[in-house]
Amino acid sequence: MNRIPIQIAPMFAISLLVVASACGSSSPANEGYFDQCEPGVPPDAECYAKRRDPESEQVKLATRIAHRWIDEHSVQSQRWDWGPSVLMYSFTELYRVTGDKRLRDYYKAWMDYRISQGYQVVWSDGCPPAITAISLLGEGPTDEYQQVVDDVLYYLDEVAPRTDWGGISHNGTLGQKSIWVDSLFMFGMVLTRWGEQADDRSRLDMLSEQVGIFSELMQHENGLMQHAHDWPRVDPTVYWNRGNSWVVASLSDYLRARLLRRETDPEVEQVFRNMVRGTLDLQDPETGLWWSVMDRPDEIYLETSGSALFAYGMARAYRYGFGGERELTAAKRAVEGIKETIRTDEDGRPVVTGISLATDPGPFEFYAEVDVDEDIHYGVGAAILALIETSGLPD
Repeated sequence: MNRIPIQIAPMFAISLLVVASACGSSSPANEGYFDQCEPGVPPDAECYAKRRDPESEQVKLATRIAHRWIDEHSVQSQRWDWGPSVLMYSFTELYRVTGDKRLRDYYKAWMDYRISQGYQVVWSDGCPPAITAISLLGEGPTDEYQQVVDDVLYYLDEVAPRTDWGGISHNGTLGQKSIWVDSLFMFGMVLTRWGEQADDRSRLDMLSEQVGIFSELMQHENGLMQHAHDWPRVDPTVYWNRGNSWVVASLSDYLRARLLRRETDPEVEQVFRNMVRGTLDLQDPETGLWWSVMDRPDEIYLETSGSALFAYGMARAYRYGFGGERELTAAKRAVEGIKETIRTDEDGRPVVTGISLATDPGPFEFYAEVDVDEDIHYGVGAAILALIETSGLPD
């Protein structure tokens, strides 16, 4: 895609905001969607859980994975960072479906401990803990949790450096200004969930603006995004699995939030559909997973966490009418592949394997050197999300 000339970038941002906020009615194509229990009525808490079939084997497997994690990892060992935050997000979603208070006790204890120890929000990866704070605020106002959200929003509004193109710099105050595809999940999920819960459309508009900037600079004709822009040695021909899956997961939730507000965002929906199209074309036909560098099969390895996030995002899109039978089939095939990566430990408990470690942008050879491990918080969280979101769907 063509880059935005610097001099017109602000006007581009304004046009995106107008598109997102001016449309006040739901798309006719989404009038009826799978997650509704009654026609024309948005799903309430009971309906949300019912549509994910709490008694299914997949939800039970997700619960066993979560319980093993709780048994093995203290809340004190989980940092204020993106990785534990993905895990805690999966626990909040699993709690919505099962009502298992052990899950809530764990993520609440983590949030309380991290607040007591002090925290900093100085880059995109410091934003996702606010997702858990928002979930807890959904139970009732609490000053400490509200402060977490306020601190993240203040960072995004007043502190986070912008690139010349207007994108929120991934490394924040810690390093060179550049945008990374990861950020669309790291701060994007916070903007979606807070915009929805607080009925603050400006937060959804803010994410819409950032998606426009990121996609213009990093999304290619095949629908996929390169890892970063304005970063040394980044290879624009490398399509990193987990990076693209962050976007599919985040935008599927954003589009859901817009739909439930009876709003549309055609620009972001097109970005999402283009990315899903490119992703579907590269799904491994044997395992249902995706390669760590998506269009280089057999050259590195099939990877669990990104594959799980793709499954989650595509299943969520199907549930709310932004995906069809092809997305549904791909998500279910991916989950079957993810189940094959889960081994049992000496006590018969499930362990998620095949998770690539944290990855900075670089040339192809850099991604090939990233190790794979098991029982990593964000990979465990991604697998739980995929198991939940593909449960209860049509055969």
